[in-house]
Amino acid sequence: MRVIVMIGCLCIHGFTGSPLEVEPLVEFLKEKTEWIFEVPTLPGHGEPLSLDGIEYRQWIEHAEAKLHNLFEICDQVYIIGFSMGGLIASYLSARYPVKKLVLLSAAAYYVNPKQLAADIVIMMKDSFKGNLLENELFTRYKRKIQQTPFKATIQFRKLVSNIRPILKEVTIPTLIVQGESDGIVPPRSAKYLYNTLGSAQKKLIFLKNAKHVICHSEEKEQLFREVYDFLLDPA
Repeated sequence: MRVIVMIGCLCIHGFTGSPLEVEPLVEFLKEKTEWIFEVPTLPGHGEPLSLDGIEYRQWIEHAEAKLHNLFEICDQVYIIGFSMGGLIASYLSARYPVKKLVLLSAAAYYVNPKQLAADIVIMMKDSFKGNLLENELFTRYKRKIQQTPFKATIQFRKLVSNIRPILKEVTIPTLIVQGESDGIVPPRSAKYLYNTLGSAQKKLIFLKNAKHVICHSEEKEQLFREVYDFLLDPA
């Protein structure tokens, strides 16, 4: 008699983001599996942003509540975390019996000065050509900069500083994927995670041309296959 194992997957977006950041990966996994997904919008996030007065613990508690929902109906649970969501995912994986962890552009460190400078140069060139409104990075981050209170940025920094000491307590199989062309989270963040996590089974992959929103990058198909293969690997 075949035993059916019910699998759940919690996918957590990044700071000032929304589920749209991970949506392409979620849709890919939904087509390939029969898993149950929770893709929450963290407090104050989504459209429009309303981060004023929100504390970082609320982001963690909201994701934690969605994780509890999955544990109530699933035999196994995976967590995928993007950017700030990767830090929240790591925290939850250290505290709960999560089966596997995937970290995408996870923000153990943030702002890659060299790549950010290169991106700004491209934006300036587009501005001179009259094409600035067609620049993806400009259109993606202009709204976030305008709508993000400074207090919310402080909460983000508090979240990172409070979760980093817990990373060594993550002992489950972990996949870390980082774009080398990420202007927000530098490659050293992925290296730090790989060296710090307590997992005996961990894999680090760099995608050469991928920028920060890695699920929307030109190398997204490779990313999706790597995540799918990792989560399906019975080891």
